[in-house]
Amino acid sequence: MREIVFDTETTGLDNQADRIIEIGCIELENQFPTGRWLHLFINPDGRKVHPDALAVHGITDAFLADKPLFAEVAEEIAAFFEGAHYVAHNASFDMGFLNTEYQRVGVPAVAPDLVIDTLSLARRRHPMGPNSLDALCRRYGIDNSHRTKHGALLDAELLTDVYIEMLGGRQAALVLSTKDTNAAERSADEEVVVIGQRPRLLPPRLSDAEYQAHAALIERIGKDAIWRKLPGES
Repeated sequence: MREIVFDTETTGLDNQADRIIEIGCIELENQFPTGRWLHLFINPDGRKVHPDALAVHGITDAFLADKPLFAEVAEEIAAFFEGAHYVAHNASFDMGFLNTEYQRVGVPAVAPDLVIDTLSLARRRHPMGPNSLDALCRRYGIDNSHRTKHGALLDAELLTDVYIEMLGGRQAALVLSTKDTNAAERSADEEVVVIGQRPRLLPPRLSDAEYQAHAALIERIGKDAIWRKLPGES
């Protein structure tokens, strides 16, 4: 399954009046990062950054002045998400903004069943909380010491690590095969276990007395004993 873990920064909290000014996206395939990512700063088309938002992410109006409008990058964003699930922390916030931006440029809204909210997932996993991104980083031992301010790509990277941990953690792939796999075709983090026939049978662990006791049990049970239905038994 293909998923895009993403985060946005905005000019404020109102998804009808405010605008997206940064988006960061990390691609996952079967819950492993593929190495593909998307990071864009976006001109809010005349909307000023609210002082409270500026205090959170530090992105200024002057910095955004020469950045492309959403209409100029909408196709690139939609193409990156094409065919994937949208994964975000407190997804209603990010999806509210993204769907509003899509609506402005004529891109269809994202279906709710394509959205995965990691905040909801965290609340089910850890009902006593806290479940902010910083709190989840602490819970799972993920280093977020470099997160002095919010940033869309940085937060998407941290959320990727958190999401993978919530789903069970990073595990090397386990490949069961009767013959070796071409080393050139294996990824660096893939552990291959080759299963073959034993050169000789393991010695029995039951004593003669235990065998006799088991045989006596079968006789007492009679013809309905499940062991009589095994191959080689009667």
